Amino acid sequence: MNQKQAIKIVEILKEYYPEATCSLDFKTPFEMTVAVMLSAQCTDERVNKTTPLLFEKYGTPESICKMDIEELERIIHPCGFYKNKAKNIKAMAKDVLEKYNGKIPENMEELIKLPGVGRKSANVIMLEAFNNPQGIAIDTHAKRIANRVGLSKETLPEKIEQDILKVIPKKYYKDVNHLLVWHGRNICDARKPKCLECPINKYCEFYKSSKKSP
Repeated sequence: MNQKQAIKIVEILKEYYPEATCSLDFKTPFEMTVAVMLSAQCTDERVNKTTPLLFEKYGTPESICKMDIEELERIIHPCGFYKNKAKNIKAMAKDVLEKYNGKIPENMEELIKLPGVGRKSANVIMLEAFNNPQGIAIDTHAKRIANRVGLSKETLPEKIEQDILKVIPKKYYKDVNHLLVWHGRNICDARKPKCLECPINKYCEFYKSSKKSP
């Protein structure tokens, strides 16, 4: 797919989803980081029901470090994988306090050094907490749409991201991050994609091939 087609897809999706934005609730970069960590294999809706209970008392690195891990596990239990997430959140808060003066670092290189923060999470944090997108967060929606539309044939998130960045100018990074999630949730479903309703189906390799199938 060339850059002209890729930009056209973005423009169409922007018109289709004018309200597309991040659905995680947060007030500070630290809260955003915790929310992103909790969102792994969990819905944003569930995370948003959990974080107010957590952040009411434990919304800073200091308070997270001081709280008992059993209490943290109890609060975040609904988000799944709570033991591993609690361990990572505690370790992340400790690193932020000891290495970054209590502030979430504002660059990708330092973010991905934090426990429990990979490239996808770092991309989300850079975009949402600092309004400084550095790339595209490749979640299950982004991967599925990129493969179906023809933006990438790769399976590894890092390689999919690099393929997308080759044809998407940086000024569109923020839009693309939001639009791929919204389109994946609303139209490009994993099992039952609504291809006939899709505003970008004429650009989609998956749709074109399905039309040819008997």
